[in-house]
Amino acid sequence: MTKTDKVLHIARQQGVVRPRDLKEKNLPPRYLSRLAENGHLDREGRGLYRHPEAPLSEHHSLVLVAARYSSAIMCLLSALQFHELTTQMPRRVWVAREKGDWTPQASPTSLEVVRMSGASFTEGVVQHEVEGISVKVFSPAKTVADCFKFRGKVGLSVAMEALRDYVRSSAGPIDALWHYAGICRVQTVIRPYMEALV
Repeated sequence: MTKTDKVLHIARQQGVVRPRDLKEKNLPPRYLSRLAENGHLDREGRGLYRHPEAPLSEHHSLVLVAARYSSAIMCLLSALQFHELTTQMPRRVWVAREKGDWTPQASPTSLEVVRMSGASFTEGVVQHEVEGISVKVFSPAKTVADCFKFRGKVGLSVAMEALRDYVRSSAGPIDALWHYAGICRVQTVIRPYMEALV
């Protein structure tokens, strides 16, 4: 197998490929741009390449953001969609960033950045492997609590739909939801809606 063949094989298997992925396999990262120039790979964003025949998941936009910004945490509408707790189809990828942290500028897709701090930012983060890339997403319970906390951004109807879907689909225990409602300081807000459903 030539180096070109190896790079194409990795791209076909993995989906999104970054220069660091080739470095880890002792392959020259410059092959990515050369193969893109020759039409063998598609350039999906700065430092992101994809084989045209590689399978695409429904969460491809999250993969692109996670591949570009490994510290990004998918939240709110993007996390709801990931966990199948909404009928919403967000046009942007919703990303949580810590207060005072930089805002991603060269994103491969448009972002909606939400600022969080303390336990609200660090608790409930789960890593998922999607298209060969590690994607950080808040857990279902944390996401529902976040929707009530940021109901001014996403809308109360979206938060209520997420809560209803969480309870009906058994996406997680009610105790976990109550735990994250405490962390997000929305127990008083969410209590009447929970009591009506449980």
